[in-house]
Amino acid sequence: MTKHDPNRNLSLEEMDKQSLLHPYTSITDHLERGPVVITKGHAARVTDNTGRDYIDAMAGLWCVNIGHGRQEMVDAITEQASKLAYYHIFFSMSNEPAIRLADEVLQVAPDHMSKVFFCNSGSEANDTQVKIAWYYNNLRGLPQKKKIISRHRGYHGVTVVAASMTGLPANHQSFNLPLDGFLHVTAPHHYWNAEEGESETEFSDRLAKELEATIEREGPSTIAAFIAEPVMGAGGVVPPPEGYFPRIQAILRKHDILFIADEVICGFGRLGTMFGSDLYNLEPDMMSIAKGLTSAYVPMSAAIISEKVWEVLRDGSPDTGPFAHGYTYGGHPLAAAAGLKTLEIMKREKLVDNAQKVGNYLQKRLRETFSDHPLVGEIRGVGLMAGVELVADKATKAAFEPSDKIGPRVTQLLLEEGVIHRTVLNTICYSPPLVMTEADVDEMVERGERAIHKMADELLREGLWKAA
Repeated sequence: MTKHDPNRNLSLEEMDKQSLLHPYTSITDHLERGPVVITKGHAARVTDNTGRDYIDAMAGLWCVNIGHGRQEMVDAITEQASKLAYYHIFFSMSNEPAIRLADEVLQVAPDHMSKVFFCNSGSEANDTQVKIAWYYNNLRGLPQKKKIISRHRGYHGVTVVAASMTGLPANHQSFNLPLDGFLHVTAPHHYWNAEEGESETEFSDRLAKELEATIEREGPSTIAAFIAEPVMGAGGVVPPPEGYFPRIQAILRKHDILFIADEVICGFGRLGTMFGSDLYNLEPDMMSIAKGLTSAYVPMSAAIISEKVWEVLRDGSPDTGPFAHGYTYGGHPLAAAAGLKTLEIMKREKLVDNAQKVGNYLQKRLRETFSDHPLVGEIRGVGLMAGVELVADKATKAAFEPSDKIGPRVTQLLLEEGVIHRTVLNTICYSPPLVMTEADVDEMVERGERAIHKMADELLREGLWKAA
C-alpha cells in the first residue's frame, strides 16, 4: 500500500484489508473474502454498507443488551461529554458518573459485594481479579498462595493472564500459554464429558472430586482462586449440570480459595436474572462484569470485590501504601454515563423480565425446531443465551473433524440468510439483545433452520456426513 497516495480510491472493504488486523479472524480467509461492514443498527437489527439488514443474534459480541441505536444513550453520553469528557480516578480524584455508577452496580449486585474497581474490558477485569487475589494473600501473609484454577473451554479474556485462565486451545497455541501456575479442570459439559449412564448429579460429584484432587495435589496453600462463568459462553454455551456449583463452592470454602464469578457475559440480564450468580445461588468473593454494563455503547468493565476481600485490603493499607494498580481510562465519565443510562433503561423497560420471558420462548422454539434434526446433537441454554451443537453422528455423538470447517461454513450460510451468529466448537451460539420479541425469535429460528438444512445438503453432497 502506498501511504497518502492522492490517486487511491479504495472501497471500504479493500481499505479494511490493507489497514486492519482483525481479532479472531483467519488472515487467509479475510484477505480472500473481505469484511462485512456494519454501518447502523436499531434494536436487534443491524445494516451493512450495501443496505442489507441482519438479525444480530449475538448482540455484537454478547454485549448490546439494550439493543442498537438508542438515541437516549447518545444523548446521555453527549451531555456528559459537554460537561466533562474525561477525568481519571487515580490519587483520590473522582468524577460524578463513576461514583454514581459504582453505587448503582452495588445496588443490583449480590448483597455481600462491597467495592467496584473500574476497567475497560472483560479481559482487564479478570486480569485485575488475579492481581487482587495475589495482593489479598500477600496481605494475609500467604505469599505462596498464587495459583489459579479454571476450566477447560472456559473463556476469561485475552491478556496474558486472562488467556492463561481461558481454557481454549486457540488462546494458548502460538502464544506460549498458559503461564505457569494456571491450572485447568474438566469442563462441566454433561453431553461431552459424562461417562456412559452417568447422571448430572453423579457427573457433578465426579468433577468436584477432580477439583479437590487437583487442589490436594498442588497443595491448598498454593492456590489463590478458582474462576468460572455461571454459564460458559465462548466455550459453546454450557450451563452447569445439576448440583455442580454447590459442590464446587463447598470445596473452595474448605480450602480457603477465592471464588471469582466471571459475569462478563451472564451479567445484566442475559440469563433472565440480573446476574448468573443470582440464578445459581452463587456466593463469589469477586465478580467480573463488562459487556452489558454499558451495552457496549462505550467500553467499560469492573472488578467487584466482596466485603471479605475489601476488609483485608483496607486493613493492610497502612503498611502497604497505595493500591498500585489502575487504568488510565478506568472510571471514564463517558463510559460511566453510558452505564447509568443502561441500568435506567433496563429497569424502566423491565428487560431482565423480558429476557426470562422471551428467553423461555427461544429455548422452546429451538427445541421444537431442531431436536429431531439428524445434524443436531444437543440444544442447551438459559434465558437469551443458547447453543445448537452440530454433530457428525447423532447416535454416537461423534464430532466433525476440524478440517471439515463446519463452524465457518454454517456461519456463512447463516449470514446469507440474514442472521449474524457465532459458532464455537461446531455450536451455533445465540445471545441476542434483551429487547427481542417472540416474533423476532420466530424469524431468527426460521432463518437458522433454512441454513442448517442447506448445511446438511452440502455435507451430503460432499460425502462428509450421512443422515441417519
